[in-house]
Amino acid sequence: MLRRWVRLITGPVWQLVYGLYERQLARQVRALPMPGHVGIILDGNRRHARESGMQDPGAIYRLGAAKLDDILAWSVGLGIRMVTLWVFSPDNLRRPETEIGGIFGAVETKMRALAADPHIHRRGVHVAAMGRRDLLPPGLLEAIDAAEAATRGNDRITVTLAIGYGGREEIADAVRAFLADCAVHGLSTAEAAAQVSPAVIRRHLYLADMPDPDLIIRTSGEVRLSGFMLWQSVHSELYFCDVNWPVMRRIDYLRAIRSYQRRERRFGV
Repeated sequence: MLRRWVRLITGPVWQLVYGLYERQLARQVRALPMPGHVGIILDGNRRHARESGMQDPGAIYRLGAAKLDDILAWSVGLGIRMVTLWVFSPDNLRRPETEIGGIFGAVETKMRALAADPHIHRRGVHVAAMGRRDLLPPGLLEAIDAAEAATRGNDRITVTLAIGYGGREEIADAVRAFLADCAVHGLSTAEAAAQVSPAVIRRHLYLADMPDPDLIIRTSGEVRLSGFMLWQSVHSELYFCDVNWPVMRRIDYLRAIRSYQRRERRFGV
């Protein structure tokens, strides 16, 4: 009986305290400059599934895909202009087919929903994607293209899916594209080599005009980038949080941004 009363009392009390803390944290964060571009490594879907007893790969990744709605709402509310989410890497192709199908199916469903969601247009969300398209099934490609086309005129926030994406693959593809351009213009190997520079490589990245991420967040407690935006992350601030992606809270997002705001960015100077 006593335990029941303790639960009845502490539940509402904890929610009240949590809510007050979250509002205070939001006020602190809003008072300081925001990161313009936040990259997020979505990790912990399978870990959350094991902890919660979920077995269906489709259901697991649909839960993760639904978290995108929260990230968009939080980011728009804070005035963040760009978010890049790493959804699937070439290395992930080594996973079981049922799991890969669950990821692709969840992303396809989410992309089709975004294309038709009036909230997306009211918030001014522009959807983009980067990565190796040849790794993705036709249905998913169609859904991504439809979301990009439906949101092309929106300019308040850009959310980019890094899908079929790997940092090494991006750099290799950029070099390949540069060499192809040199061949078109009839340059010799020596002439092409003389033109190589960081600026030239950058112009051939998947999204050359994308600004570098100011802040990169990885969920699930893993402390590594695993190849996410290798070229672009040279001056990014990194934040690793223990929470699994499907249950990431607004308070976790705010803490990551507060950590970024407390750092002195020197860009190697």
